[in-house]
Amino acid sequence: MPHRPTEHDDLVRRLRTLEDKEALRGLLIRGWRALDRKDWQSWIECWAEDAVLEFGPWEAIRGRDAVRARVEAAEAAYPAMQHHILNSHFEVDGDRATGVGYMWFVAVTAPGRSSAPYAMGGPYDWEFRRGPDGWRLVRQGLGVWWTDGEDAMRAFE
Repeated sequence: MPHRPTEHDDLVRRLRTLEDKEALRGLLIRGWRALDRKDWQSWIECWAEDAVLEFGPWEAIRGRDAVRARVEAAEAAYPAMQHHILNSHFEVDGDRATGVGYMWFVAVTAPGRSSAPYAMGGPYDWEFRRGPDGWRLVRQGLGVWWTDGEDAMRAFE
């Protein structure tokens, strides 16, 4: 006789989904806080080896090492920066997951001056895969819907 799911089975499934969603949220928070500290190694460990970064003004970047090199080259010159992840939502399907959210990036371009910081915002679109070391980012699409201030570093052209 086939196993019929019980209320307990349903509860276990729902709890596992909530734990996975929290793990995905934690992965992004841990990674993007590292990015703000310019801890490039901790940030890139959130990405899979075969990761792809698709960012509005750039061509698609393939492979974890290439993603790190491009982002580090772009953001290293900023004296200070913050990456905010807003309104995130995740869908989990076994060892695969997708997510969406919004980015609000703020960077200091001239410390000690009264100039406004450079800021930009837009949508995130993520794909994740669970492996032996937990969840990793496989693909990130990031669009730019708006900017404010002058990007004196010209980092995102």
